[in-house]
Amino acid sequence: MLDYVDATAYTNDQGKRAQKLFAAVVLAALDDAIADNKKYGNGVEAIARWARSRDGREVLMCAGIEPTERCVGGMMEFVSKGIRTSVALSREESERQAARASEAA
Repeated sequence: MLDYVDATAYTNDQGKRAQKLFAAVVLAALDDAIADNKKYGNGVEAIARWARSRDGREVLMCAGIEPTERCVGGMMEFVSKGIRTSVALSREESERQAARASEAA
């Protein structure tokens, strides 16, 4: 019985690691689109095309993200803002955005 529990826990752990790997691929795709948007101006269309493609939908699903049109729109909006994912996920950027929102209100 204990072996079964260990095997289940190990399998679940492997699945979580794989999901994190695919989430990193999605973040890299967003960063590439942001770089393309700054350099060539076509990053928004590029991320939309990728997210709607068969490979993009597969990667999004493996990352635990539902590849709906709402998701694609959110990714397009994120790319249009031009803030890199590493910066957007940092605590400092969150605090700056909160400060801007409180000043605006």
